[in-house]
Amino acid sequence: MFRLSNRLSKALGGLRHASSASEGQRTALYDFHVQKGGKIVNFGGYALPVQYSDQSIIASHLYTRKVGSIFDVSHMLQTRVFGKDAAACLESVCTADILGTPDGSGTLTVFTNESGGILDDLIVNKVSEKELYVVSNAAMKEQDMGIMSAAVNNFKSNGKDVTIEFLTPTDQSLVAVQGPQVSLELSKLLPKDASLDQLYFMRSFVTSVAGIPNIRITRCGYTGEDGVEISVESSQVQNLTESLLQSGNLKLAGLGARDSLRLEAGLCLYGSDIDSKTTPVEAALSWLVSKRRRTTKDFPGAEVILRQLKEGVSRRRVGFQMVGTKPPPARSGVAIFSQGQQVGQVTSGCPSPSTGRNIAMGYVSESLKSPGTKVEFKVRDKLYEAEVSKMPFVKANYYSQPKK
Repeated sequence: MFRLSNRLSKALGGLRHASSASEGQRTALYDFHVQKGGKIVNFGGYALPVQYSDQSIIASHLYTRKVGSIFDVSHMLQTRVFGKDAAACLESVCTADILGTPDGSGTLTVFTNESGGILDDLIVNKVSEKELYVVSNAAMKEQDMGIMSAAVNNFKSNGKDVTIEFLTPTDQSLVAVQGPQVSLELSKLLPKDASLDQLYFMRSFVTSVAGIPNIRITRCGYTGEDGVEISVESSQVQNLTESLLQSGNLKLAGLGARDSLRLEAGLCLYGSDIDSKTTPVEAALSWLVSKRRRTTKDFPGAEVILRQLKEGVSRRRVGFQMVGTKPPPARSGVAIFSQGQQVGQVTSGCPSPSTGRNIAMGYVSESLKSPGTKVEFKVRDKLYEAEVSKMPFVKANYYSQPKK
């Protein structure tokens, strides 16, 4: 059986059903998941499917890469920030150039602390000059609400125009639809005056889908494939999901496939690959610190991060592929060695269904970051050969705007 990365396995309690007492909060699709054969587990305090009875995790993973899958991600925190000072307000707690982001576009960014550590990663969509739509991680929901609320209260106390609204899964759901045929299937459900042709990666707009009004479609995702995230009123999310499934081409997928897909795509899992003691520079996410913000130096931890950009760091997040004959997968926490000395630690790892090799990411000494560098993983008290690899491990298929 395909096994999950260590942190996800622990969070999910293996592949067993969660008991009714421990299953967590239910999303609006809970009953639908159970009806469709979803194996429910407690993940981040929410009852979500790890997989469905019609597919193994490996099969679901590969189907997403080949055709397309639907994931319930309603546990994520959705937030709306309003007012002419909304962008400046959110810039005060993250590293993005929100003011310079075009209307209708979004950007990945991070909340940082005064030591330059990453408090969470999030996507900020600039709906207009006076409205932002933000999606951040479920596991950090309470923290993120506190960060954004404090920023808003600080701005308001100084006479600025900004208000905030946190959307709950009871009222608003979020569905991720990922895979190469998603655009084709979704287009069948759009009105004639709506098109996905100009909706490039990280762009967003509001339309109707299958006759359901006021749906926000954002071209993004967590798999490395083309796809969208769809924000819809919870009262309509089952109707939406059934409409997406109607042609029979798309399938439901769970947390198991979502984890292996994101690792193949080289994407970080907060709490494993990045945390409050890891800076964007160490995490190989320096590109999240925008050019303008490097000049203004007005985000939390700017002094530390800008110094690291100039002087370098002692460790760096890299990808790995294991080599040799049938090595065991390296899970989170596995020690990394070079010439008999421990030089780092694995933060995520699993067998890669797409490549047939065991892959991982983790942190090593800066001198070992180059692709092809040989290291060893200590798995169950035995050393196995691995090498530093470029990420992503599979080709990214985002629907990006053509370069002029």
